[in-house]
Amino acid sequence: MCGLLLLQYAHRRKPFILAWAAGWLMLTPAYLVLSPAYSSVGVANAALGLSQFLRICSAIFFVWSADLYRQTGYLKVRWLRLLAPGAVWFLLAPVLLGPRAVLAPGFLIDAVLLAASAAMYAAILIERRMVGAGLTALVLLGLAVTNIASALTQVGLPGTEKAAADIFLVTVALAVLAAVGIHLLVFEDMTYELRMTNRRLEIAREELMLAATTDPLTGCHNRRFLEQVMDRELQRHTRFGLPLSLLFIDVDRFKAINDTLGHDAGDRVLKYVAGFLTRHIREADYVFRWGGDEFLVLITCVGEEAARKAAALKKAFDAAPEAVDLPPGIGLSVGSVEVPSGITDLLPLVGEADARMYQDKAASRPPESVKEQEASAAPRRRP
Repeated sequence: MCGLLLLQYAHRRKPFILAWAAGWLMLTPAYLVLSPAYSSVGVANAALGLSQFLRICSAIFFVWSADLYRQTGYLKVRWLRLLAPGAVWFLLAPVLLGPRAVLAPGFLIDAVLLAASAAMYAAILIERRMVGAGLTALVLLGLAVTNIASALTQVGLPGTEKAAADIFLVTVALAVLAAVGIHLLVFEDMTYELRMTNRRLEIAREELMLAATTDPLTGCHNRRFLEQVMDRELQRHTRFGLPLSLLFIDVDRFKAINDTLGHDAGDRVLKYVAGFLTRHIREADYVFRWGGDEFLVLITCVGEEAARKAAALKKAFDAAPEAVDLPPGIGLSVGSVEVPSGITDLLPLVGEADARMYQDKAASRPPESVKEQEASAAPRRRP
């Protein structure tokens, strides 16, 4: 059993496997020291005490194995100092006081440690749903019961004298189940790590996708995300006959703000506009930062409703209480266009919505201001 566990440790390099193997390996000298026929009664009693002490050390390794697996850190190195006086007691007490001084206490201490180890492996079962941990916990609990039964045989209760052989057979059967349980746990631990790795990779992929399709300043979608959803939305538009429209939104006097108040002020304006659009656009629709101070909205409605939505957005923006904190003259110019059925590319319609946005800007701003806006926007306008 220990040889197989050491092979698994060579492959997995998990400390809990090594601790578990050490626990079972400790049982070998615990039984071997009892096998010779000692000529001296004192030596025989000392060997009996040593056997009990080694069994307790074995149970400590089992507890340590579960502690290492769960990474709880319950066992401290300083506690190992208690083993020295314990070893002295188990070696000298049976010589001076007789074997019963260590037999029943040894079995009971072993039972407590095995029960604690069983509880910790049961916690692994609850936390990670591992069958191997549950089987191991059950085996350890069974071994704790056999140790209690062994302790009862030492106090002279009626009917316990003949139970030693039965206890030994039960212990052998539990040892076989323990081998199955721990090997199953090692395999499940490997598959659990693979699942966790795949989950972390999936989360990382989603984060990368989100970073690649999100504008870092405003948190809105960017152009790349439009390329991803455009085909899907156009297919829904055609297949189900859903209306679809575009709103092209520009921030008035944005260049003047950047030139006079600086880019930090311009960034605050863009963040406010993005938050305003996100609050006033349905979650089923999309808000994109198209570039600079331009935003694009893909909205599920007919053209007339889109035009009313554009007017409502402008009115709500001008009437928002937070607008008093914005630089003077900030407003929105909006152009809308309905997406006709059967179209396969939205970019030409984006240009049309952009042109209508400038028509809206001309209709709602003084002519001189419009000329200045068009002159400053000329390098970024698309054909």
